[in-house]
Amino acid sequence: MIASWLPTPTHYLLVSAIAVLVYILTTRGQHQRRAPTSAIAWVLGLALVPYLMLPLYLLFGQRKLRPVATPRTGDVEAGHHWAAELIECFGLAPPSLAEVRLHRDGLEARAALWEIIDAAQSRLDVCTFLIGNDPIGAEAIERLTKRARAGVRVRLLLDGFGAVFVPRRFMRRLREAGVEVAVFRPFLSLRRLGPRNLRNHRKFVIADDRWLWSGGRNLAAEYFIDWKGVPAWLDLSFDLRGAIAAEAARQFDLDWTVTTRGQANGTHAPQSTSVSQGSLVQFLPSGPDQAEDTAQSLLVDACYRARRRILAVTPYFVPDDSLRVALRLAARRGVRVTIVLPDESNHRLADFVRSRAMRDLAVAGVEFRLLPVMIHAKALVVDETLAMSGSINLDLRSLLLNHEASVVFYGAHDIAWFAQWIEQQVTQGAAYEAKPPGLMRDIAEGLLLTVAFQL
Repeated sequence: MIASWLPTPTHYLLVSAIAVLVYILTTRGQHQRRAPTSAIAWVLGLALVPYLMLPLYLLFGQRKLRPVATPRTGDVEAGHHWAAELIECFGLAPPSLAEVRLHRDGLEARAALWEIIDAAQSRLDVCTFLIGNDPIGAEAIERLTKRARAGVRVRLLLDGFGAVFVPRRFMRRLREAGVEVAVFRPFLSLRRLGPRNLRNHRKFVIADDRWLWSGGRNLAAEYFIDWKGVPAWLDLSFDLRGAIAAEAARQFDLDWTVTTRGQANGTHAPQSTSVSQGSLVQFLPSGPDQAEDTAQSLLVDACYRARRRILAVTPYFVPDDSLRVALRLAARRGVRVTIVLPDESNHRLADFVRSRAMRDLAVAGVEFRLLPVMIHAKALVVDETLAMSGSINLDLRSLLLNHEASVVFYGAHDIAWFAQWIEQQVTQGAAYEAKPPGLMRDIAEGLLLTVAFQL
């Protein structure tokens, strides 16, 4: 006998139909664009297991929010570079000159980080995914509290997931010193804060709207120094003086306002400070708060425009179909496409599912190099025309879900620096050899790619 609490077939079909209808109405009503694999996964899940998938969809299904910039329509005035024109058509700021310092290792990155924090005179804005319970995290807390006690307005924006791991004593010390702390979509909060799968992965330290420290590093030991017998991860960061710092400050202010609902002592209008000489750079935010998938669009366009080389480094490699096709066609045209990855990253699930894209691209001539150490750097070089670095990984979550930010570099010296850095890692890595998967692995990869990385 079927238990009385189990739904009848008719009731089950009704709930399935309602769940699918909710998906259709929200997707159409909010003009949500999804990859075909994502759409298929949601529809099948809602139809087959509606009692589980409908709550998940309502919590995690939204991919785009109200945009903070309005994309331009019609003709875009010809500028310095095709990439600059593309980025400007998203409603973002044009390139500007900046004094650029690229950090060769964690020690240089740490020294620059402490320098910019200590130099803040009136305002210090910090956005990070997490703060480690280690010497780097403790030192960062100490310096932030010191600036706050000196009369500097210090604001710290933490992602809700990363904030779970920040020691409470750190938070207490910050607030006692007068540091304003906001948590972006607290992971365990019951308040209505929007989709919980849209994380803030941006990394900024901005002093007085004129000096920006950014890149891939969080404020934890593994990104800077050897700690407890574990070598520091290979990563990239940089600091810039110029108008681009004000652009990052505007993005920080938007994130801060959304997080605090405009109630945390108000915001301010960042003041741009130009420099007379330096390298041409451009700020590129991406994520659900942008009307377009800005970074994804730039990467795909770059692949089709490349003529000689595409060099990339990323800890996680799970591209969507459009980026994978663009990389494959670039390699078939004779462009040297080289991608550097860790042999084993800190996310084993990402390591497992990346194999499908790597096998497909390796057949087309894409070269993968696997490093024996953890590499957390994110960078791309296209010919001698541009380089890009920041917080964006080459995976579905970074490109299509997370709030991210990068800087596009147009200066010949900066492009050459990133190219040399990546080439140095290439020499340390082992060549990837594609092997046909077994039936069970092939099925498992497909399921994980379709479901896990779309949530």
